[in-house]
Amino acid sequence: MNDFRSDVDVVVIGAGQAGLSSAYHLGRAGLDHVVLDHAPRPGGAWQFRWPSLTYGKVHGMYALPGMELTGADPARPSSEVIGEYFAAYEEHFRLRVRRPVDVTAVREGTGGRLRVESAAGTWSARALVNATGTWDRPFWPRYPGQETFRGRQLHTADYPGPQEFAGARVIVVGGGNSGVQHLLEIAEVAAETTWVTRRPPVFRDGSFGEVEGRAAVAMVEERVRRGLPPQSVVSVTGLPLNDAVRAGLASGVLDRLPAFDRITPSGVAWDDGRIVEADVILWATGFRAAIDHLAPLRLREPGGGIRVEGTRAVRDPRVHLVGYGPSASTIGANRAGGAAARELRRLLAPAGAGAGSPVGVR
Repeated sequence: MNDFRSDVDVVVIGAGQAGLSSAYHLGRAGLDHVVLDHAPRPGGAWQFRWPSLTYGKVHGMYALPGMELTGADPARPSSEVIGEYFAAYEEHFRLRVRRPVDVTAVREGTGGRLRVESAAGTWSARALVNATGTWDRPFWPRYPGQETFRGRQLHTADYPGPQEFAGARVIVVGGGNSGVQHLLEIAEVAAETTWVTRRPPVFRDGSFGEVEGRAAVAMVEERVRRGLPPQSVVSVTGLPLNDAVRAGLASGVLDRLPAFDRITPSGVAWDDGRIVEADVILWATGFRAAIDHLAPLRLREPGGGIRVEGTRAVRDPRVHLVGYGPSASTIGANRAGGAAARELRRLLAPAGAGAGSPVGVR
């Protein structure tokens, strides 16, 4: 874009669901803002999802505020469907998204402002909405002997779909939805699959309504309030017991083994003598919040996380985290974007920020 301006009311970092929702609400709150996105194109983390994750397999995708996603072909890859939807959303609401911009650090600036640094330029902002999600920080557990494994190791972040595992012996590590989806797909083409999780998986049968959703969010929110690293909402809801999962349980594909004790050149081993040979170890072990660029602001608590009240960082009310902890879901991100915009309007308006027309949307 050619409308570069280095001074704004609010910088939003990230243009996924959380970032676009925040930008929509900031515009309607009359706050001048810019969205900085490191991805090459619209779509947030969805654009990096594997092709076999079709739109029909996506659980709980809520539309962005003000514009529904309708008529999508459930057989198309979710990366394409949601990428096109996000692109249309940015265009329709004329959101100021600059990409690709890799934010390297956010520091204390001058005059009470924040300094947002990147290779593409530096922005000065009165406040910040961090909506960077987790996709850029895949979590790789470490086990003794891991470096000796002669096969292939990869993470969900690099999962190419099941076709590359045809005829292979594959160990899938991780008890979340992604691990289950990978395993069910790979089992159809692999010579052998093994499922390993740290804790016994909990399958959720029946409906998951508003009451259950609020209880799950409250559990995640409590950790964030205590300054602990957030768990995902999915981690406390259990695995949905749908037809595909039922079939996997019946066939034995979803028979689970506890975590192994070490990795060998040809597979994994347990201290009780069990050995599983493998060609591939697929780590479906989740992600961590991508917040290293906030380190200069010293927002972390002794527990390792950022303590948040609502969306506001307790250590710095200018900084809001959307899509972090309890708002790390599509519907949660929508609501949190609105909440952050309302609070930032109250914070910034007394010092002269525009509170009338939506100057952030052009």
